[in-house]
Amino acid sequence: MSSRNNPARVAIVMGSKSDWATMQFAAEIFEILNVPHHVEVVSAHRTPDKLFSFAESAEENGYQVIIAGAGGAAHLPGMIAAKTLVPVLGVPVQSAALSGVDSLYSIV
Repeated sequence: MSSRNNPARVAIVMGSKSDWATMQFAAEIFEILNVPHHVEVVSAHRTPDKLFSFAESAEENGYQVIIAGAGGAAHLPGMIAAKTLVPVLGVPVQSAALSGVDSLYSIV
């Protein structure tokens, strides 16, 4: 995680807490490599204003990359990318309905 003396360069964002089962692996690798990172749940559907605020302030907050995971229609990575110049990596999260194929097609 980040601290005052070592601010986060990477943001790991997910659409809901249930996506943590997939996204936790990115956080674990950053912990091993001592890469400062920030983890946050921001829903494209339930909290769009929070999403826009997060994305619009990403560069100002020092993030150099955003890793955004979402399932289903997976609008999160695209909506973040539309509101920031910081590179966004989309991670499809497996969904119950189509085993994550819907998420993958929404992101690529």
